[in-house]
Parts: sequence; structure tokens; C-alpha cells
Amino acid sequence: MTKGLIHHVEINVSNLEGSIAFWGWLLEELGYELYQSWNEGRSWKLEDSYLVFVQTEEIYLDASYHRKRVGLNHLAFYAKSREHVDVMTKRLEQKGISILYREHHPFAGGKKHYAVFFEDPDRIKVELVATV
Repeated sequence: MTKGLIHHVEINVSNLEGSIAFWGWLLEELGYELYQSWNEGRSWKLEDSYLVFVQTEEIYLDASYHRKRVGLNHLAFYAKSREHVDVMTKRLEQKGISILYREHHPFAGGKKHYAVFFEDPDRIKVELVATV
């Protein structure tokens, strides 16, 4: 294993089924494979790292997530190319997923940063970026 490489990230979600539909499709498009599955969660793995999504317990659902608060702001994934970003943008739109920063897309991250930004069902921001 590579020292310092992320082993896994675990995210608590408000609605597991909605998150499975969103993240399962996206991660599988990016080359991840379903890794673990149990009543309260799912995980997808790519090489040695994996992402875990777990249903938040009912007693903790009253305080919702917001990326502007302390904690995770967003997750960013590499795309294969600019064309891959464009294809994924179309697929996101076909699924009814809103593109963030539409007025600056695909350069919302700057003139040399070709990416698409969007949100998961709990409004966690996700970025798919092509290396320039």
C-alpha cells in the first residue's frame, strides 16, 4: 500500500436508497465496483480506496448537512478527459441533476480547470475534473 493514500471515506446519508441510486451510478461510471452491501449501507471500491454510504440514525436526522459548515466541503474525482466531463455533464442533466455554477461551466474552477460541479441528494457538492 502507498503510505498516505486514502483507505476509505465514510459518509452518513439521510436517505440510503436515494444515495445508492445517485452514488452507485456515478461511481460505477468512474470505474468503481460495488464492494460491500448491508441493510444500513453500501460501499464502492476503486483499486485500494473505497467510499462508504451509511444511513444516518433517525435521532440524528434533525441536523442536516451543509457544505458551508465545518466539515466536508466537496468530493472531487478525476475525469478521463474534457470529453468525459462533457459526456458526464449530459448524463447528469438527463438524470435531472442540476449543474452548479452553470454560468461559468465548465470553467467554474478557473480558466485552466475544466470540470462539472453538482450535488448529491444530501447536497454534498461533487466535482468531476479533467486534468489540463
